[in-house]
Amino acid sequence: MNDNKPETTGRRFWMLALFSAAAAAVVSACKTAPGSGGAPSPTPSVDGGGTTGPVNASKGSARSSGATTPRAYREDGASHLYGLNAERIYKGRMPPLLYAIGVMNVEIDRTGRVTRLDWMRAPRHAPEVVAEIERTIRRASPFPAPTRMGKVVYTDTWLWHKSGKFQLDTLTEGQD
Repeated sequence: MNDNKPETTGRRFWMLALFSAAAAAVVSACKTAPGSGGAPSPTPSVDGGGTTGPVNASKGSARSSGATTPRAYREDGASHLYGLNAERIYKGRMPPLLYAIGVMNVEIDRTGRVTRLDWMRAPRHAPEVVAEIERTIRRASPFPAPTRMGKVVYTDTWLWHKSGKFQLDTLTEGQD
């Protein structure tokens, strides 16, 4: 049925790479909040214990989402997280055995703020990963405002490498 699978996969990879780069450019261009006097917002900092400092301290989202479905919004949410955590994204295809995989529902209100996190499948064997994913999502608030839906609950799968780097299933580069 799908004879051009390698061509489609390669095209998907480059489209996702282009989309991720564009999202990162948008996020990096929005380092100052309106009315902040030009002072840059705090940037992430990682200490030896693996905890990170504030990522996004602005009062409102720098952009809004035109998505009309939770599935469409999922790409906006994933791009937002990638833009704020570029140094923590696993580059390339993930190895066949991952340290942890988690599936999370994220509820975003009309302004882009995270209002609820619900695990559909938590990696119980790795409680430090559960806590870090929750911290990462909460620090990324506000997300792009779901202006066409009012609020949204979207689901994404976190693919966690033993190095502490991750990919989201929405923007994954695949797995060996």
